[in-house]
Amino acid sequence: MSAPTRIHSRNATFQQWESLLTNRTKRHRHGQFLVQGVRPITLAIEAGWELVALIRPDGGGRSRWAAQVWDEARCQRVEMPAEMVRELGERSQDAPELVAVVAMPPDDLDRLVDREQLLVVFDRPTQPGNIGTLQRSMDAFGAGGLIVTGHAADPYDPKAVRASTGSCFNLPTVRIDSTAAVLDWLRTRPQVWQLLATDEGGESDLRAVDLAAPTLLVIGNETRGISQAWREACDQIISIPMVGGASSLNAAVAGSIVLHEALRQRRG
Repeated sequence: MSAPTRIHSRNATFQQWESLLTNRTKRHRHGQFLVQGVRPITLAIEAGWELVALIRPDGGGRSRWAAQVWDEARCQRVEMPAEMVRELGERSQDAPELVAVVAMPPDDLDRLVDREQLLVVFDRPTQPGNIGTLQRSMDAFGAGGLIVTGHAADPYDPKAVRASTGSCFNLPTVRIDSTAAVLDWLRTRPQVWQLLATDEGGESDLRAVDLAAPTLLVIGNETRGISQAWREACDQIISIPMVGGASSLNAAVAGSIVLHEALRQRRG
């Protein structure tokens, strides 16, 4: 294994990595995003995601976990001053032990082929944190994959990755521009799919809906709900029973409730 590269100044490489924190265009141009934290980095490695580079502060102590990940890495390894690692980790005080530069997988719906029993569409979400929160619930409740449609927040935004607490690495997430592309892909699959969407004005009570069949669940935009195209495509619009004064639920919370009910039904 080659010796680590040492970066001592905010050179072009550092600036490129720094831009991945805030510049969506550059994230997707380079096909890379940043990850930090024991659980997210560990899950990325265990799930077979490609690490482009591993970055650590020069000097200082190392935890057993960080030392092992560093020693076993089969990617570029970079050491730099702690202050610069702290900036890449978006920390106000201590630098993270490791920051990983991870390659984005392709936005190919066929990545979902072997996971087709319960898929989720998040239609035009505006908040990256809601994407990550929904991914976390999907991972917990056994959904197979996420499709983000329309003009939407970025699933690889650091806020989304943090909110998922690493669950983004356990299930495929695919960005698709149009509803039609998703529907065309579904028609090529052997299963008979039911298409369901959540909406506060839905006519079907969640408790009365069969979620054990192959299901595509559509979660709408946080403010505007599902698009007209998805509304017309869905077989049922479902509502979640509520009491109290709340008029609606956070989009990711609503999706999580439906996913939990799906798990309950599928377990019998």
